[in-house]
Amino acid sequence: MTPLQRYIAEEIATDHVDGLLSRREALRRLALIGVSTTAASALITACAQDRTPAADSPVTSREPATASAPPPGSENAKPTTPVTWAGPRGELQGAWAEAPNPRGGVLVIHENKGLNDHIRSVAGRFAGTGYSALAIDLLSGHGGTATFADPAEATAALSKIPPEESLADLKSGIGEVQRRAPDKKLAAVGFCMGGGMVWRLLDAGAPELAAAVPFYGPTPENPDFSGSKNVAVLGIYAARDDRVNATEAVARAALERAGLVHELVTEPDAEHAFFNDTGPRYNPTAATDAWARVQDWLARHVG
Repeated sequence: MTPLQRYIAEEIATDHVDGLLSRREALRRLALIGVSTTAASALITACAQDRTPAADSPVTSREPATASAPPPGSENAKPTTPVTWAGPRGELQGAWAEAPNPRGGVLVIHENKGLNDHIRSVAGRFAGTGYSALAIDLLSGHGGTATFADPAEATAALSKIPPEESLADLKSGIGEVQRRAPDKKLAAVGFCMGGGMVWRLLDAGAPELAAAVPFYGPTPENPDFSGSKNVAVLGIYAARDDRVNATEAVARAALERAGLVHELVTEPDAEHAFFNDTGPRYNPTAATDAWARVQDWLARHVG
């Protein structure tokens, strides 16, 4: 498996361990990305052993996904519009949210579920705070996320896209934000798999960016961020996210070696994907704090 496939496979196994997926459904999803039943059983066992005591109780018994208050930033969110542009291998799709008199531009990179309503709402929230935002669809080469009736099949398709192709699409997305928000500084913000993609952008060199915010994204092996010298990085982690947290030290060391302005924040009592208000791990307190930190970071480094 590629590192991305391994990451997604571990996430599926962890969802089962946490009681979010039945064993049958977990095995089905793992099979979609090419994991045999024997290997899947071994992976589930390993993930169960790796969970910390603090995460032993089912996720669904903690904070419910619904909250009395709206998700942070939603009160002023702007609508999004479907857009397309010419990418390196064909047409790319996305959702564009335009801010009046934008202070800057943001490329939003989705989770391993593709470009869905939640990610569109995040782009709209950025526009509501003054940053025009483009949420890219990394499944554009498959016709877009909307062509998948089964979200698990969308995840499987994402896992099989060669990393260099996704990076090229993301670079094209940055260029599209530059075109739509000319003469403005830019940032890239990603969640889960998208957070990992932000780290990969920095590793590949992203001098076009002024800021980057990976939310609970795994750090690539042996990263070199020296090609992203001018990027101010805000890394956001969750205290109960052992898998991703295991790569935090690697990210910190690489940021220090490259001399990048950075801050790494761990939200207490929060799970992986705590910012997704449509998911079972949503944590309103952590999400609100993280959103405020992101806004402060963008104000300081983007405009």
